[in-house]
Amino acid sequence: MTVLGGGLLYLLLSLAMAVHVVRSGRPLWWLMIILMLPFGSIIYGLAIVAPEMMGGAGAQRFAAETRAALDPGREYREAKRACDETPTVRNQSRLAAAAAGLGRHDEAEQLYREAAQGVHADDPVLLTGRANALLELGRPDEALAAAEAIKPEDRTPHSRLAHGRALDALGRAREAEVELKSAAEDLPGFEGQARYAAFLAHNGRAAEAREIVADMDRRIGKIPRPLRREARDWRDLAARALG
Repeated sequence: MTVLGGGLLYLLLSLAMAVHVVRSGRPLWWLMIILMLPFGSIIYGLAIVAPEMMGGAGAQRFAAETRAALDPGREYREAKRACDETPTVRNQSRLAAAAAGLGRHDEAEQLYREAAQGVHADDPVLLTGRANALLELGRPDEALAAAEAIKPEDRTPHSRLAHGRALDALGRAREAEVELKSAAEDLPGFEGQARYAAFLAHNGRAAEAREIVADMDRRIGKIPRPLRREARDWRDLAARALG
């Protein structure tokens, strides 16, 4: 195929994606991405069109992650609107998670604490979210209490990660390693690996930490470009611990 022919095909693809934006009622900032960014129409196709055509949890998760990478504040705005209209525990939890994602840990901690009342007092999602917010606020004693309030049968890789971080912050390294290593092995994404590598670096095991960072570098090269920024942030957290 000639360069001219390839350019024409890409132009037609971009026009088709732009039409899809307008007809499906998508936010108009997608038009700017499609028409102005290199490979913008491909990003839109992967994030929006492909999941609509294929369905499935994996495709939908990829779409959500891509949209979050392109517009980090969108989920918070939508969650705030939903919570204001219907302040259910589910909506409070969604807003708390969005607030935490933007670094608003005070707000997140308050929302999780208010939601974890009554029949929801032992909800593992709420307790894990609150433990993470408390860790970011420098309150590891309270974070440990929240993490340990989760019933053993309800613990997940995310809750184990929070538990391990709290233990580590309180100087209980041996117990912390069990939880952090388990979370690193079971969690998708990069946070678990990054937290465990940082723990190893801080405890005089730099060689092991470097191996994990090298593995993260290999994995980052294989993921879609819109998702690499968050992955690199986690990788850099581990690298900073190595000095």
